Amino acid sequence: MLTFAIPCLFGLEGLVGDEVRRLGLKEVRVDNGRVFCQGTLADVPRLNINIRCGERVLIVLRTFPARSFEALFQGASAVAWEELVPADGRFPVKGYSLDSQLHSVPDCQKIIKRAAADRLGRAYGLGRMPETGAKYQIQFALMRDQCTLYLDTTGPGLHKRGYRAVGVEAPLRETLAAAMVTLSRYRGRDPFRDPFCGSGTIAIEAALIAKNRAPGLDRAFDAQKWTCVDSRYWLDAAGEAMDREFDGSYDIWGGDLDPKAVRIARENAVKAGVEDLVRFETADAAALRCQGEYGQVVTNPPYGERLLEKQEAEELYRMFGRVYREIPPKWRVLVITSHPEFERFFGRKADKTRKVYNGMLKCGLYQFSR
Repeated sequence: MLTFAIPCLFGLEGLVGDEVRRLGLKEVRVDNGRVFCQGTLADVPRLNINIRCGERVLIVLRTFPARSFEALFQGASAVAWEELVPADGRFPVKGYSLDSQLHSVPDCQKIIKRAAADRLGRAYGLGRMPETGAKYQIQFALMRDQCTLYLDTTGPGLHKRGYRAVGVEAPLRETLAAAMVTLSRYRGRDPFRDPFCGSGTIAIEAALIAKNRAPGLDRAFDAQKWTCVDSRYWLDAAGEAMDREFDGSYDIWGGDLDPKAVRIARENAVKAGVEDLVRFETADAAALRCQGEYGQVVTNPPYGERLLEKQEAEELYRMFGRVYREIPPKWRVLVITSHPEFERFFGRKADKTRKVYNGMLKCGLYQFSR
């Protein structure tokens, strides 16, 4: 059995844990900023193709104390690299060090690289590894003198679904958008609205969730080129994911004042294959209308840090607070913003607040229900 680690944005660990459990992985454990589970090489494609809210899928190789470069070298040498990395495999190293005696990241990279190269060279009878083949990205995490080594199966992060080739300013990461939709409990049955849609990420993720379409079906992963992961596993995982998709029509709408943003949102919906499931229109959030007894409003309004002056953003929040009072009482509203006083300008305390990061911005995720 292999141990997998799935890093995620802080605050989303529970959602990722639930995703992993639904896939049937064993011994799921939720930690700060990551989720661990047990599986096999056949689960590498299943995790990469299906996870919506996690950032990547790592194979945990070994954890050991490393208070000196010699200990780091010996610990890395003890990993059976030859069981995963072929003779021509490329194995770059990257990582970080926190609160550890070995604080020089470049030096740690060199030590781990040399240890892996020495062991692979002995295993394959080579004096120098050619590194002309597929990439097997090694990652390390040094925390309080404990080193953990990983192999990254994903490549570009899972938030890179492949549909957002272009965007507008201050884009929302796709994994965070999917988490917001999930937290709103949207499943495709009710109307869904995003009055500040920008490049359309939230509405597109809502359409993917409504359709139950796996977010990784239309992209490539590093481990697809690995000799240790049978190509049959990828075909089986993709077929399994497609068999779970739903057919149907959904009431998903996104609006934005900027016609260019709306055009980009429509283009992105085409790339995601959901252009028939979501409508984008040039519209003012002040004119938002929500009909029906139940529904969701999930949105990412301008923060006042990059898109608007702070006072303009605060006035926008006041306006949206007035709009909220006209929304039917059983609708759920979920807003993300980095403004620390959003609730004061919105005019209401949130029923639930989570702290998350959108890129490097610390944000609040505010949930309202009446």
